[in-house]
Amino acid sequence: MHDAPIIMLGGFHLDISAVMMLMVSMLIVFVICRLAVANLSVENPSKMQNFMEWVVEFVQGIVGSTMSLKKGKPYISLGLTLILFIFVSNLLGLPLGVITEAHGPEKVFGKVIEATATLQAGEHAHILWWKSPTADIAVTAGLALVVFILMNFLGIKNNRKHYFKHYLEPFPIFLPLNIIENLSKPIALAIRLFANIFAGEVLIAVIIKMGYLGIPFMGIWQGFSIFVGALQAYIFTILTMVYISQYTIHEEEH
Repeated sequence: MHDAPIIMLGGFHLDISAVMMLMVSMLIVFVICRLAVANLSVENPSKMQNFMEWVVEFVQGIVGSTMSLKKGKPYISLGLTLILFIFVSNLLGLPLGVITEAHGPEKVFGKVIEATATLQAGEHAHILWWKSPTADIAVTAGLALVVFILMNFLGIKNNRKHYFKHYLEPFPIFLPLNIIENLSKPIALAIRLFANIFAGEVLIAVIIKMGYLGIPFMGIWQGFSIFVGALQAYIFTILTMVYISQYTIHEEEH
């Protein structure tokens, strides 16, 4: 396995590669969206406009499958952001990987990289700079935490009576179990996304070590990884909408 370029900043361990790849993901998504709306036309829409319209309709279908579009309309932009950002992030580690060797302490922004700080003479470390940000548990946990805060905030704001009541259903004795269920949702979201993307990148590293024998396997796995990346983006997005629906819409309204 490769080491991550981690530095201490303000008492926190900061993974430089994860931060850098998050910025790259945000930039790519911004460029895609900007190109899609650059030259809007009803008579002669561009390919990017058609693509974005398809993505919006797809997200509307996701939201509509979990709640009525009338109530789900405010969450379409959230779903669009999640599915694009996660899909792009899942694929960044597929085409290439940037790895450098360190034979001693190295610095980034004046801070020593912890992976190389304790190296002994004659030893070296492989520092991974380019990867899928979603292959980092801290990133997927951050995304899941945002969803967790949002779904509980919306539940309290839009469905307060039934939000608190559901913790006592079907009987008050189930309160601890219902609390655990609530807390387990972001954990499952984070681990599912991280495990699938991280496992894919580990397998790519193994295939690369096979040399020329791994070339046909690499092509097959790259294609399958695109499918997995799209599937995980879809699963994360639809589960987010399911959780929001559960917490904000009372069952009698369905």
